[in-house]
Amino acid sequence: MTEAQKVSEAINLNESQYYFNRELSWLEFNRRVLHEALDIRTPLLERLKFTAIFSSNLDEFFMVRVAILKDQVEAELSKRTADGLTPQQQLDAIYQHLHPMVSEQHRHFEQVLRPEMAAHGIHLLNYIDTTPEQRSYLQQVFKKQIFPVLTPLAVDPSHPFPLMANLSLNLAVVVKAPNTGEEKFARVKVPNILPRFIALPQELQTQNGKLNHWSGVSIEQVIAHNLEALFPGMIIREYYVFRLTRDADLEVAEQEADDLLLAIQQELRKRHLGGSVVRLEIQPSMPQSVRQMLMAEMKLIESDVYEIEGLLNLKDLFSFMSLPLPELKDPAWVSVIPPRLRHFHQQNKVANFNDEEKNIFAVIQQKDLLVHHPYESFSASVEQFIVQAAHDPHVLAMKMTLYRTSGDSEIVSSLIAAAENGKQVAVLVELKARFDEENNITWANKLEKSGVHVIYGLVGLKTHTKIALVVRQEGEEIRRYVHVGTGNYNPKTAKLYTDVGLLSCREDLGADLTDLFNYLTGYSYQESYRKLLVSPVNMRDRIIALIKREIEHSKNGKEGKIVAKMNSLVDPKIIATLYEASQAGVQIDLIVRGVCCLRPGIPEVSENIRVISIIGRFLEHSRIFHFYNNGENEIYIGSADWMPRNLDRRVEAVIPVEDAEIVQHLQTILEILLADNRQAWEMQTDGAYIQRRPGKDESERSSQKLLMEMAMVD
Repeated sequence: MTEAQKVSEAINLNESQYYFNRELSWLEFNRRVLHEALDIRTPLLERLKFTAIFSSNLDEFFMVRVAILKDQVEAELSKRTADGLTPQQQLDAIYQHLHPMVSEQHRHFEQVLRPEMAAHGIHLLNYIDTTPEQRSYLQQVFKKQIFPVLTPLAVDPSHPFPLMANLSLNLAVVVKAPNTGEEKFARVKVPNILPRFIALPQELQTQNGKLNHWSGVSIEQVIAHNLEALFPGMIIREYYVFRLTRDADLEVAEQEADDLLLAIQQELRKRHLGGSVVRLEIQPSMPQSVRQMLMAEMKLIESDVYEIEGLLNLKDLFSFMSLPLPELKDPAWVSVIPPRLRHFHQQNKVANFNDEEKNIFAVIQQKDLLVHHPYESFSASVEQFIVQAAHDPHVLAMKMTLYRTSGDSEIVSSLIAAAENGKQVAVLVELKARFDEENNITWANKLEKSGVHVIYGLVGLKTHTKIALVVRQEGEEIRRYVHVGTGNYNPKTAKLYTDVGLLSCREDLGADLTDLFNYLTGYSYQESYRKLLVSPVNMRDRIIALIKREIEHSKNGKEGKIVAKMNSLVDPKIIATLYEASQAGVQIDLIVRGVCCLRPGIPEVSENIRVISIIGRFLEHSRIFHFYNNGENEIYIGSADWMPRNLDRRVEAVIPVEDAEIVQHLQTILEILLADNRQAWEMQTDGAYIQRRPGKDESERSSQKLLMEMAMVD
């Protein structure tokens, strides 16, 4: 046994020092998002967008992750995570890390972004700074459009503290009775059905003799400065804006639910009001008396309270992206049609199903087709595959999974058309897709009414896999066409998320997807697949086996190499196996956009592992896994991250890519990502990240920009 082997065997890879906390890693990810809002290289409106994304991300983090930790503390659970922290220690660490970050976000918006907006003719005014003419207009807007919607709620012995909706923006108002001098408290909810920012008409937007692109005031300021109309005869002493966040995680007892659809609908009604409050955002000017009253009524402690300087709920800055100011945004990008599909798209998408040159099935018959969104068009490829299948008289059956989709998708309408055309159509709609439950219930009902067989998934498992199967009669034989992807069947997110998908008619994949759908819709429990890696059946074991194969190659003096791209890396068993691979000399490059609990660069543990994260105009969402295999490259794509939930509690599918050209293309994509020196961040051993910058004699290499250019050339 060599000295290196003796050292590696003496190291316990399960020790907490080798793991980074999941929640703190997520906060580091959101810090990278915030950096895009701070980076002067990012166009102004895009910086506002990233500011909004940071806030939106935090809302979900509190509604789910912080809520779970608080529940665990309340239940007196002390189980430690792989990094050795208890639930309470994690909450304490979140508080310490997050408060400075939130302060930086709001300070930057008020002191940097807001003045820059004004310099470019976008004026978010304070009500007290408006002119008499502007104020008169805003008073009319209040009187005609806002006042009729408002409901002031008193708080006194005969009026209990009101139940407030999740993510609601509110005014805490203190009024005084002129006859008695008694002070009273009331709450006014800022209606979220009205625009957050009230725009001034064009004729009132002139600033210093110059016409602005946009001028307006936040709705809460308009309400605050017209409170007399809500409390006639009372003296308005003071008002303070506050916002609250509730536990929004659904708890559905699937084993006991006779009707999963009904059970989730009932839980959704509770989400808006019923969950406990997990965060209170206030302005620093709020006096202790009001602050303590709100905390007491909502059962909060000091660490649950976040003081916000300036505007609350910066998520609403998304609305400024609609301004017609292309010079303040990233250059527009229109996804290109994949080269092999251009011939029939140039003919106005008219498919001749009897002409081998004019339908998508003929293209797939020639060889497998890889599509890369948003560089290549989702609607011209995946959506077209579903649309043509729905109307092709040779298609007998269609099956697919829907985890998240959108209201204007041709996919849902095509599935309905297919059922109406007499085809056998089965769709698994995942009702438990977090924060898309209501949307998915709507589509499930619509599909079911049209004659589609709708399945709601397996008890205890979310169906997260992105698969579609089309069964087609071709002469005397039946051929199965498949799509397996890394992203949702959602044309909106396909323009914003980077994803890959494979269209194929390989018999082994068709047979595997048939078995998988039978597992999802019936009672079969398929324990082996020809090609697919399926969670929770065989994926964990297969991934570990693939890593260990690289270990064996390296131990035998051959080159061991792994490149893996995913959203999150959390699973302790896989992390420990990657550590073993590093100890054996396997070179490992990980491209992990979000959470990474692995610590790279630890001597004698992970010194051969490098981790980068790429944050850019598109959200990196694709999962690509490359195993060098002593020169016999194997690449897999699919829906699963390396997390316990994806490997043990979700139905996921990952497939091997076998076409040599596609394998090479995916390798090129990974190489471009690894070489990024504009949007890539390198993870440090302590969990911090450092953004790469071009060297003195080095040109800037933005992977997403290069992939756009590459798509245009093809």
